[in-house]
Amino acid sequence: MFNTMTVTKAAGALIGSLLFLLLASWAASSLYHVGPSGHVAEGEEAPQAYRVAVEDAAPADAAGGDAQPQVDFAALMSAADPAAGEKVFGKCKSCHKVDGNNATGPHLNGVVGRAVASVEGFGYSDAMKGHAAEAPNWDPEALQVFLNDPKGVVPGTKMTFAGLKKPEDRANIIAYLQTLN
Repeated sequence: MFNTMTVTKAAGALIGSLLFLLLASWAASSLYHVGPSGHVAEGEEAPQAYRVAVEDAAPADAAGGDAQPQVDFAALMSAADPAAGEKVFGKCKSCHKVDGNNATGPHLNGVVGRAVASVEGFGYSDAMKGHAAEAPNWDPEALQVFLNDPKGVVPGTKMTFAGLKKPEDRANIIAYLQTLN
């Protein structure tokens, strides 16, 4: 069963495979060299990209963050479309209802003008209860600020929604919510 020729074939196949792997490794390392290229001293880290000189730009605002242009929200509210707001409300339907029943979030019937954290039977987070002291009512201005960045306005809120970044969407959804009062 095992004669000398079988053992020789198996050893030849094994040695041939190792030779192929060594040659492939040598070829790949000569084509794709990722170590020091000789332009850096021993022990220094070699940069893997070209450096591009960029002049310092002025910060977007005094705080240095990304500033959104100031929008006249009153003008947006006067031009808001409740039908478009109902379409945008589709993003909210997974957590909020408008039929007076609570879901993952409180129902939004009559939310415009309603006191913050005031829906009976809904378990608000401590952060939202604390926010009620700062902004006691959900007027259109308070809603537009909250809907832009819920976690930024009320850190610790249970609401996981990232917010509506377009001011027109916020105005339209608030106009839609006003029709539910």
